[in-house]
Amino acid sequence: MSLPRQWLQGIPRYLWGGWGAIASLLLMVASWEALAAVYGPLVLPAPLEAAHTLLDWAGRGGELWPTLAITARRAFMGLALAVVAGSLLGVAAGVSMTASMMARPWVTVLLGTPPIAWLVLAMLWFGTGDGTPVFTVFIACFPIVFVGGMQGARTLEQHWRDLARAFELPWRMRVLDVYLPHVVSYLFPAWIVALGSSWKVVVMAELLASDTGVGAALATSRAQLDMPATLAWIGAVVLVLLALEYLFLEPIKRETERWRDSPGTSGDIA
Repeated sequence: MSLPRQWLQGIPRYLWGGWGAIASLLLMVASWEALAAVYGPLVLPAPLEAAHTLLDWAGRGGELWPTLAITARRAFMGLALAVVAGSLLGVAAGVSMTASMMARPWVTVLLGTPPIAWLVLAMLWFGTGDGTPVFTVFIACFPIVFVGGMQGARTLEQHWRDLARAFELPWRMRVLDVYLPHVVSYLFPAWIVALGSSWKVVVMAELLASDTGVGAALATSRAQLDMPATLAWIGAVVLVLLALEYLFLEPIKRETERWRDSPGTSGDIA
């Protein structure tokens, strides 16, 4: 059976399995509604008010989509650079114990430095163009992906390598069927975390260092004390992230980790 047909047949099962996530989102909206009733619209507008604002923007088509496109371009540029560099360098560092030990202090420094500090430096280096948010996203996401790649390479069990050598598997089969599935199972969670971080960081960078994008729109709504618009922009970003994760990344992740469900991979091999 072809891979696209397998994906199409697995969509209903995947959607049915997401009832827990849907219930959690509904609970969050209900909690939001309850808090809005307690504090009032000046502090926390109701979900329907923010939804009406968002739908109005989407219907007019002159404000929502171009703004989201600008933010998405910056977020994905920084994320793509972090995914490529972090994955390759992380796997390379995980193969060598010496490289792993040498990389550990660098990872600690990058993870421990707040993104706002990198943002200040980026503003001095790149000004108010795309360079500042793209660089800030890259430097915030790179160590996350790097650690995932390094851990994936380091935890590849030696007996799988020995079996591959014993059966004299071709190098292509070793890489694609033995090494790559294990490493990707560590990289995928890192990519998903980096995806969420990229949007948080890019909005923060735009809020402080740009006059375009969702962050700049949030700054405008804050200055005007427009709470429905503020929550609408936040909701737009959250909806984009949920769509990317659950409609795109999660199905791919399940497909790539199908090998975990195959016999003989449960870890109880004698």
